[in-house]
Amino acid sequence: MFVKICGLSTTQDVEAAVRAGADAVGFVLTGSPRRVSPEQARRLVAAVPEGVLSVAVFRDEPLDQVRRDARAAGVGAVQLHGEHPASAFAELRDLGLTLVRATSAAFAAGASCGDFGEDLLLLDSPVPGSGESWDWSALGEAPPSGRWMLAGGLAPANVAEAVALARPWGVDVSSGVEVRRGVKSPELIEEFLRRVRAAEQG
Repeated sequence: MFVKICGLSTTQDVEAAVRAGADAVGFVLTGSPRRVSPEQARRLVAAVPEGVLSVAVFRDEPLDQVRRDARAAGVGAVQLHGEHPASAFAELRDLGLTLVRATSAAFAAGASCGDFGEDLLLLDSPVPGSGESWDWSALGEAPPSGRWMLAGGLAPANVAEAVALARPWGVDVSSGVEVRRGVKSPELIEEFLRRVRAAEQG
């Protein structure tokens, strides 16, 4: 199962996520307690080994700013939060980066990864970015197709249940592996990955 650890802001965070076995790491370049500058993100990306996807996360920024900041950060992927049209993904395609569409699970009915030209789909809680848990079981009844990640309120204590109920291709966590807002815990990151891998096998 694909695992993304998001909202990283220090080299130690990145090293902890990589050491635990994360497939992707996310850097927030939009308004958030976890926000980093493109220059800070570039320094963090330097600690990301080949084979681990580095993702710049945006919400509501103009596409020219997304393009400029993603290039400055040197990431391998761009994640757009919100209700962006398919044209936004088409416009960014020439960057040659993996494109992630992040949207509320409230719009998940009949969803399929690639509907908007994205490479990966992320379904967040009905209040995206809130870190609030929600009813994952609704997705399990008619899960999206393709490469889609479950997000929103995940933590080591509940990720196995969420995976069993929603049957996602991947999972994304941020606040659930923090000791306080914006401060990641290497121990919680490791425990989250351990629980995910155990859920995969069981």
